[in-house]
Amino acid sequence: MSADIKKTPETDPNSVTTRKPKVAIIGAGMSGLLSAIKLRERGVEDIVIFEKADRIGGTWRDNTYPGLSCDVPAHMYTYTFEPNPEWSNRYAYGPEIFQYFEHVAEKYDLKTLIRFNSEVESARYENGKWSLKAAGGGLHVADIVIGATGVLHHPNYPDIEGIDSFAGDKFHTARWDHEVNLTGKKVGIVGTGSTATQIVPEIIDRVGKLDLFQRTPQWVFPLPNKAYTAKQKARLRADATLARKIRDRYSRLFEMTFAKAVIGNKFLLWCIGWMCKYHLESKVKDPVLREKMRPSYQAACKRLIFATGFYEAIQKPNAEVVTDAIARIEPDGIRTADGRLHELDVLVLATGFHAHNFMRPMELIGKDGVTIDEVWAEGAYAFKSVAVPGFPNFFLMTGPNSPIGNYSLITINELQLSYVLQLVDEWMAGNADEIEPKKDVTAAYNEALQNSMTTTVWVTGCKSWYFNDFGKLAMWPWSFDRFREAMSAPSLEEYELRKLDSIPKVGAA
Repeated sequence: MSADIKKTPETDPNSVTTRKPKVAIIGAGMSGLLSAIKLRERGVEDIVIFEKADRIGGTWRDNTYPGLSCDVPAHMYTYTFEPNPEWSNRYAYGPEIFQYFEHVAEKYDLKTLIRFNSEVESARYENGKWSLKAAGGGLHVADIVIGATGVLHHPNYPDIEGIDSFAGDKFHTARWDHEVNLTGKKVGIVGTGSTATQIVPEIIDRVGKLDLFQRTPQWVFPLPNKAYTAKQKARLRADATLARKIRDRYSRLFEMTFAKAVIGNKFLLWCIGWMCKYHLESKVKDPVLREKMRPSYQAACKRLIFATGFYEAIQKPNAEVVTDAIARIEPDGIRTADGRLHELDVLVLATGFHAHNFMRPMELIGKDGVTIDEVWAEGAYAFKSVAVPGFPNFFLMTGPNSPIGNYSLITINELQLSYVLQLVDEWMAGNADEIEPKKDVTAAYNEALQNSMTTTVWVTGCKSWYFNDFGKLAMWPWSFDRFREAMSAPSLEEYELRKLDSIPKVGAA
């Protein structure tokens, strides 16, 4: 038996809790490390982090391609509690970001919590407990599970005829093969997203020939990546509040510009579009190439690319933008629809990720045997991006419809985790053994989300990875202030909070 309960004074997170949960965190990337740090601050010590790889870092571990950088200012892409005065550039490069997370893991002694090479294969909920089975065997039991798997970690390999027949070196950008020497080679890059725009300037002077195979051109917004001087870094070291002020300044700037533009501010969209067009027209001198690279859709309809140097690099004599469709891949290169064979030594797939998998292919089984694949049969959804009906005590970081468009995921995750931990407080206070969002509330919430997409830039006529396979947008259609307000505190009447008569032990720890 169980009974719905209401919020009581005992749910105050500052009150003395009656019990401490066993928590399993899936993923040791940015959000997994954050979750462990904040749980410990709440007095939770029984924490296990399951990591499928042999190191921490998530996307910053997996992606090591030349030119890798973050398209959010470095001081904005830091934890609020752990500023970094040592950033070398306004937009940090991948190795530096990876080092930052390594520093955080060491400083907060997180590696002792991590089970490396332990991809979670299944998680089953039964009578108040989650049983997790990871690669290598064994069963781990937890009261609460946090899915911190991220969204850009399953590479998308294109379905092109003959792709396996290519005789040269071939790899996805998220699996860059550093053993391959590009010097003097004929290199083909399939894809023209932010990854390709970062790679091209880095390798153009090394390769013999570079063919960039473009299906859809991208708008590129110019943002110079200035280097921080030794004097500026010294000031940041001497004044711990200065980095936080810079972070807040960048955050507000992005909230007042890009975050507002994408949800329908026409003036800001016009400004962004004008800047992108000016950048294209002032940098690309050849009128034929310029028109090849001019998108037919509104700037910011796809995730906006922030870059400098790409247009200059792609105009070099050894570079070519190929817009004819790829007919097939052959042992010696790529054959396009016009019949031409583009001979290649190296084939690079800059074809993105399966962004809507979330924690899958892990088998997730909730109450009454329902699976996440059944619940998400027509697309992933959640209540306020963090919880799904039928899966008690399971919480997501960067879940469906998180406001991920050109904004700091660290800020998003800190807000989401604060919200989730207030629900965990209910469990810790003994007010609930099961916590899950109500089905009708979740359905109404997601209907409102999709209905509000009609005013956003994402529906103005482009195809992007923001859409799932069912044509629904996995984005946030409202202001960032509204997101911050939504994450400030959970309304407990929107949740099923149940007490169980008994919580039997399941499996073995």
